[in-house]
Amino acid sequence: MADRPTSTFELNRRLLLKLAGATAAVGGLGFTPGFAAAEEGRPASADNDILDIAIIGAGIAGLTAARDLQQAGCNSFVVLEARDRVGGRTLNHDLGSGYISEVGGQWIGPGQTAVADLARELDVGTFPTYFKGKTVFLGGEKGRVALDLDGTFGTNEEIAAKLSELSRLVPSGAPWTSEKAAELDKLSAGDWLAKQDIRPEDRRSWDVSFALTCGITPSKMGLLHFLSMINSADCNYSRLESIKDSAQGTRLIGGSQILSIRMAEQLGDKVRLSCPVRKISNWNDEVVTLHTDQGEIRARRVIVAIHPALCNQVRFEPSLPEGRSALQRAWPAHSPARKTAMVYKRPFWREKGLNGHTHQLDGAVLWAWDNSPPGGEIGVINAFITNAQLPSGHQDAQMALAKVYAQAFGDEALSPIAYYDHDWGLVDPWTLTCVSAIPPGFWTTYGKSLRPSCGNLIWSGTETAEIWAGYMDGAVRSGHQSALHALNSLRRA
Repeated sequence: MADRPTSTFELNRRLLLKLAGATAAVGGLGFTPGFAAAEEGRPASADNDILDIAIIGAGIAGLTAARDLQQAGCNSFVVLEARDRVGGRTLNHDLGSGYISEVGGQWIGPGQTAVADLARELDVGTFPTYFKGKTVFLGGEKGRVALDLDGTFGTNEEIAAKLSELSRLVPSGAPWTSEKAAELDKLSAGDWLAKQDIRPEDRRSWDVSFALTCGITPSKMGLLHFLSMINSADCNYSRLESIKDSAQGTRLIGGSQILSIRMAEQLGDKVRLSCPVRKISNWNDEVVTLHTDQGEIRARRVIVAIHPALCNQVRFEPSLPEGRSALQRAWPAHSPARKTAMVYKRPFWREKGLNGHTHQLDGAVLWAWDNSPPGGEIGVINAFITNAQLPSGHQDAQMALAKVYAQAFGDEALSPIAYYDHDWGLVDPWTLTCVSAIPPGFWTTYGKSLRPSCGNLIWSGTETAEIWAGYMDGAVRSGHQSALHALNSLRRA
């Protein structure tokens, strides 16, 4: 009788471990350092130099995965980041006096529940993107039209409705599995738009919309991929490509990088900066070796939370399967983007019934918008820039943009108090592109190689997300999924 309680306890413990390995909730599993060795019956002391999990990339995806591991009780991991900061494609610029301006990804919107939940957990507040008033369109030296677009980009609603309906045929997480995949992937979005009898003046709105969301013209964007993006937005085009009640509708107090900064603070010395991974060897063996600028790291599982094209800068020994290698080689990486911030004492345009948004039809400004802090204490105009049409020199670029804003908002725009210019292609070798402009034919050729693991390599990052791929929300979702995958894989080892 004395042995019976112990036996029952052991039975229940084993059952609990099996259930924990299969559950979708990673919190509270009670992992401890070296738990993989203990589960396999090896002394933990013999594996002190072998981590359970190594994560490559301290952007939102990698840090979300690390945070999940920590909350699950798994402390045998490390996060390796090539840059000297965390945040990946999110970055805040300090404007002084406690104000910031985002120079990378910055918005969240309806349906993006994963990133909204993360913000709440990290005690990061939100506020709406400012859009009240008229948007200014500029053409030539004197051409100026101000329109109240009610939080949209002015695209044709009938065409938008057609795209929304068509997107129901394309699963966001696996567009290549659509019954219409072969037919739709032959076309660019430009090919499809050309058949819709769109007026030339309306076509400009579509070109601007694609440039902002996809980084390229509609003629280079695969229709299949674009439809999968709309599918993510509940098959509602306006939820993807507007400001009001859309993916550009909400900002984070403290800027988008605050998510990564706060996660990194919780992780402490688990995050190693300025530590690029140059080579990954033995990825198909029990223990993987990562060769970094700070020495070798050995781990049983590796979460690769970086852009697919950036994987081409890592040497894999042995070589990756051809399908995965081909996907990485073909992945577009030509839209690093340039984003500027012009700062004023106050958002004076609001007093004139303007929302601070402007489009330059034949100039450097693709889209400028009011990026002021929540209370409007100072005025900030951010802009996406066409590099070839704006001087690269800081002072010359500031003067050129101030003249554009003066045409749009009035002469007060000629007197900024500060100017910031961030050209990702020049200052960050680890950010090859800010958005993924997937061309026609890509998904039907390479899609099936996007997510499957290669040995002990688990692919993560926003591009791998089932919904909202390419957005911060997709990054959070991919981080959750990769952490769960790694933990369950170790439990099954």
